[in-house]
Amino acid sequence: MNFQLTEEQLMIQQAARDFAQQECLPGVIERDEHQKFPHDQIIKLADLGFMGMMVNPEYGGAGMDTISYVLAMEEISKIDASVSVCMSVNNSLVTWGLDTYGTEEQKRKYLFPLAQGKKDGELYIGAFLLSEPEAGSDATSQRTIAEDKGDHYILNGTKNWITNGNSASVYLVMAQTDVSKGAQGINAFIVEKKWPGVTVGAKENKMGIRGSDTHSIMFNDVVVPKENRIGADGFGFKFAMKTLAGGRIGIASQALGIASGSFERSLQYTKERKAFGKEIMHHQAIQFKLADMATRIEASRLLCLKAAWEKDNGMDYTLSSSMAKVFASETAMWASTEAVQIHGGYGYVKEYHVERFMRDAKITQIYEGTSEVQRIVIGRSILK
Repeated sequence: MNFQLTEEQLMIQQAARDFAQQECLPGVIERDEHQKFPHDQIIKLADLGFMGMMVNPEYGGAGMDTISYVLAMEEISKIDASVSVCMSVNNSLVTWGLDTYGTEEQKRKYLFPLAQGKKDGELYIGAFLLSEPEAGSDATSQRTIAEDKGDHYILNGTKNWITNGNSASVYLVMAQTDVSKGAQGINAFIVEKKWPGVTVGAKENKMGIRGSDTHSIMFNDVVVPKENRIGADGFGFKFAMKTLAGGRIGIASQALGIASGSFERSLQYTKERKAFGKEIMHHQAIQFKLADMATRIEASRLLCLKAAWEKDNGMDYTLSSSMAKVFASETAMWASTEAVQIHGGYGYVKEYHVERFMRDAKITQIYEGTSEVQRIVIGRSILK
């Protein structure tokens, strides 16, 4: 086993760290406060090649490995999880799904600009539309319908909790084509936001990751060309599950970054804050908190890197990605709560950042598969 990062991976990690400090940190509290989408930051991420990190360069991507992606996600999430979730969705769900399962025509038309993150100089990113008002963890209960009309489909329905909902130019939409077939009747479609019948709902007023734009998307008799279906008829549910398995590595890495950011700010604070005549880092109660935080964060990091390594080596990473996500997300929630406790009253105000980490951490236990769903996946895998 080799735990040494390559020179290229270290360079990517440093580039992401510099970007986070220089581009994401300024204004992060204000963006959170006012729910401002980080448009400029995403454009600059695109310039770095971070919006299509794992896509083949032939289709506009950077051709990096998943380990590099994990490293970049952690560094950016240490500062602003709203930026990192936009990056994660475009990388893990949208571009990876198209790169892996799209046709040559779909890749040339959609994947190339999505991997670049820009088209004609303007922001061009994607969104993944699976969740519905009555289909969250139970993803088979799709109410969005795609009626087969021969050379096209007619799409009707509503999708909920869509990250990049208003900022995306392209949607990957799961819809039921044949209800009698259950999960085997679901298809995945590439839908353009500008098409007639596509409506973006109001922006959700969220507890955390407030800079990312989360919306409901409605479809009313949207005409979807047959060539915009991804894969064979009935492939949609499998497409969604395969794509989400990789997405969990991204969200696990985001959670890792939130936990790491909480730890780093706490460590620095303990060196500056004095109580009972000495810096609080000298109090054993605080040292134990820091020790536990560091240990759980390192365990989360190893789980994320193992899942990424398995993915890069063509192995089945379903189990490892679920383990990474459930452990890292619960570590993020716990570590950020401990960070607020270490900061005391200062941790409860926005200036010190850790209250935002605590709010941002919670969603990592929910989206792209709740902790409960991850335990179902893990339980089924170990009982086979």
